Formats: sequence, C-alpha cells, structure tokens
Amino acid sequence: MSLPANSSMYLGDTTALHKGHTYTTKRVATLCKAAKAWTNNTMRSKTASVDAIRATRLITAIKTPYLPNGKVDLASFDGLVERQIEGGVGGIVVGGTTGEGQLMSWDEHIMLIAHTAKLYGDELKIVGNTGSNSTREAVHATSQGFAVGMDASLQINPYYGKTSSAGILQHFQAVMDFGPAIVYNVPARTSQDISPDIMQLLAKHENFAGVKECEGNDRIKAYTDDGIVCWTGNDDEAHAARYEAGAVGVISVTSNVVPGLMNDLMSNGPNPELRDRLLPLMKWLFAQPNPIGLNTMLAMLGCIEPVFRLPYVPYDSDLRAEGAALIQALGLEHTPGQAIRHIADDQFKILKDW
Repeated sequence: MSLPANSSMYLGDTTALHKGHTYTTKRVATLCKAAKAWTNNTMRSKTASVDAIRATRLITAIKTPYLPNGKVDLASFDGLVERQIEGGVGGIVVGGTTGEGQLMSWDEHIMLIAHTAKLYGDELKIVGNTGSNSTREAVHATSQGFAVGMDASLQINPYYGKTSSAGILQHFQAVMDFGPAIVYNVPARTSQDISPDIMQLLAKHENFAGVKECEGNDRIKAYTDDGIVCWTGNDDEAHAARYEAGAVGVISVTSNVVPGLMNDLMSNGPNPELRDRLLPLMKWLFAQPNPIGLNTMLAMLGCIEPVFRLPYVPYDSDLRAEGAALIQALGLEHTPGQAIRHIADDQFKILKDW
C-alpha cells in the first residue's frame, strides 16, 4: 500500500506508535520526504559515474545512531545526513567502520544504504561499505548495494584471514565488476598493507574510482603523481594531503561534527589557520579507537541517543569535559547540535544484545 499523500494524516499514525519519544517529531518530515522520493520522476536510474565519484572532495563516514532498544534510529540518522548536506559535504559512506558496519547485520546494512540512496541520492554521492573479508559476502552485499541505489562501494582487503597478493587482486576484481569502487587501505585495522604494485594493477579496472589511503601522504603523493585518485583516511593529515600530496580530498570522521568547516578546509584553498583550529578536535575524536569519540560527541551534542552497541563504550567524564570545551572554543554553531549536554555515566545505555 502506498504512503498517504496527506502528511498530517500520517503524523497521527506515527505519533501513536512512538508516543513520548523525540523520534516522533522528526519522523514526520522523514516520511513525507520518503513519499516524495519514491514517486519523484527525477530519481536517478543508475549510479554515478566513476569520474563523478573521483570529483567528490569531502566524503563523510557517517555515524549510525541507535534507538534505546538498539535498533537503527532513522530519524536521527536523517538529521545527521541533512546537516552534512547543509555543510556542503559531497558524499557519505554508509555503514563504514565509523558507521559501525561491523556491528550491523547485512539486512540492517542494505536497508540503510537503500534508505539513504532513496532520500538523499540526488544530493549526495552514496558510498556503501559493502566490503568483507569473505569474497562471497562482499560480492553479495555489493550487488545488493548497487541494486538499491548506492553510487559506489567501499572495499576493504581481506583481514584476519589474510590472503596472498594474487588473492587480494582477485578479491577486489570480483567486487569491482558491479560498479564504481573505492579501495580502502588501512593496515592498522587489517594488519595487511595493499602494496603499490597491487594498487597499480587494481587501478586498471574500469570501475576503480580511487583509494582511501591511510598509509600517509608520501604514499598518496606517489599515487597521485602516477594518476591514481586518492582520498586520505586521516583527518589530521587531510590539509597536507589535499594541498601538498595531490589527494582529491578526505573521507572524514571529523566532518560528522563540523561539516562546514571541513568543507572549507578541503574546498577553499590552503588554510593552515583553520587546520590548526581543527587539530585539537581531531586529536580528541581519536583519543580512543574510532568511533568511540564520535559516538560520545554526537550524544553530547544531542544529535543521537546516548546508546552504544558493545564493544564500544563512551569516553569517561574527564574526556567528555575536554570535548565540551573544544566545541565551545570552535563554536557550537558549526556542529549539528543545539546545545552541549552534560550526560552522566549512568545515562549512557550500553547494549550487549540488540
């Protein structure tokens, strides 16, 4: 059955289902927008081109928020995405490490990609993190991701159960056949570097959009000199990567918190002063393994419920106080929040099952 055309009629049903939760008010706009998206004749019938992906300077690794019962909070998610659009961000990674794809079922994963593509695919490049250390799973998820409207996939090399160079090459080639792909090299998480000789071979594939490279700006400079498109995966190195090493931009965590400032940093020419203003926040966000800092900060800003899926737990009170001071110094108006909330330890909900 189609959604009711009258948004106020639909509000009544939604309010009854979610009475007493802040989710209710936000949900109305989401439903109205979704109804429009599904019937809009301007909806894209195919994914973005490889060149369009390569031109996307700032891509946010978007946070996945949760309801108190542990399920994905689509209303809060939409609020975060809309602030990204307002800030001038060009694309988002859905269900990446920052978005806790590793804690999501594939059903949740593909649902969220579909939701995002349908509502925001005409305003952002939607990159679905459909990689896996299992080639079979990566192939299946990637095919589904493109079927529901993502523009590109983010692909990791097999981790834990590592393989040979020949195996890495065939793994990536299998998933790149479906559409534009960004290869993700982060040895700190996978414990296996994708070496430059493998990357050179991958770059020959027609759907190779580029690489999210976390091995530093010397590596990025070597790639860009050879015509390989790069995004740095390191926020604190993004300014030098963009203006000195030739990277197209950054796939960023920090832009969840200050999207407009990160857009300025990547789009408006060298700005060492802005870089230096942002570095303390970047350092704070990565004081513990990502996405712990981001989850804590967005909860403090009131953008998401203070709900954590284990094994992630929030920063302690001292670190939270430090983060609040950093936001006050930068300016709350640059964030998606309207106030900095004091959250006591016992107000965080830590879930072991969801």
